[in-house]
Amino acid sequence: MKATHEHEWEAAPGLPSALPPGERVVWQGAPDWKRLAIHAFHVRKIALYFALMLAVQAINLTAPEGRVDWKPLVVAASLYALALALLLGTAWMSARSTLYTLTNKRVVMRIGIVLTLTFNLPFKRIAGASLKTQGAGTGDIALALHPEDRIGWVHLWPHQRAWHVTQPQPTLRCVPDSQQVGEQLLNLWRAERAGQSLHLGDSPATASVNQPHTPNHGMLA
Repeated sequence: MKATHEHEWEAAPGLPSALPPGERVVWQGAPDWKRLAIHAFHVRKIALYFALMLAVQAINLTAPEGRVDWKPLVVAASLYALALALLLGTAWMSARSTLYTLTNKRVVMRIGIVLTLTFNLPFKRIAGASLKTQGAGTGDIALALHPEDRIGWVHLWPHQRAWHVTQPQPTLRCVPDSQQVGEQLLNLWRAERAGQSLHLGDSPATASVNQPHTPNHGMLA
């Protein structure tokens, strides 16, 4: 995989620095931009709203004899089309600038169109995960962090689970083959946590390993 021009500073695509010895990349992927436009930017819902607004405007502009003043409708339709085009363009750029990485130690999220941010989420700081499928094999994989670990909702958007504002959950949005990626994540999580429990067995505080909680969207199992 070749790094794009705007990310030439990366040590490797999606990674801010070289991986330490013993760590390897298991999977990398990006959102499906069409699904991202639908599920994160709600293009379909907004297009339906615009269509309803045009219908109402057409009714109001219809004269008693049946004539319609088309000029305001054309202007309004042009503005609505421009707004939808901007949303689609933002979704495309968001997907193009995003790269999710699974290593055998952590999840790395490189996000941001203008200001690029990279979030390193070690498996030991991930308390749970959930999968929400969307059809065509894509889905959202939300990561629940421990209560003491919090990432700003604004910093994550649109790569966060909806309606979780006080305790945002970083989310791999609209990932192709999400079921397989979710299974990989769960296996890596279990392997890493099992390894920690063996190596840190002399510390009761860190030796206890809790299985990820079962969220509303279902476990990655």
